[in-house]
Amino acid sequence: MIINNFVPSQEIFQKGINNIDTNKNNTVSTGLDTFATTLQNSIEGINDKQLVADKASEAFVKGEDVEISDVMLATEEAKVSLQFAVQVRNKLVDAYKEISQMQL
Repeated sequence: MIINNFVPSQEIFQKGINNIDTNKNNTVSTGLDTFATTLQNSIEGINDKQLVADKASEAFVKGEDVEISDVMLATEEAKVSLQFAVQVRNKLVDAYKEISQMQL
């Protein structure tokens, strides 16, 4: 198991420090845009893992030349990625609730 895939790249931290960068259209992008883009890319990655797992299991069921271990690994990776995304969502919702209940 490669643990380093779960460690975010330094690029994420640099964008957070700079807080303002330019996107492809040379317009100013805020930290919110960067967060939204990062979140969207992560969700797309999770979806891709789900699709790979589905294709692997479908190929195995059809009797194609696919190892059961590859199917199980792809399925577990997709499962763990989805569970991680759900936990991140839960933490974001909790943080939002806590911030919205703060008195100004």
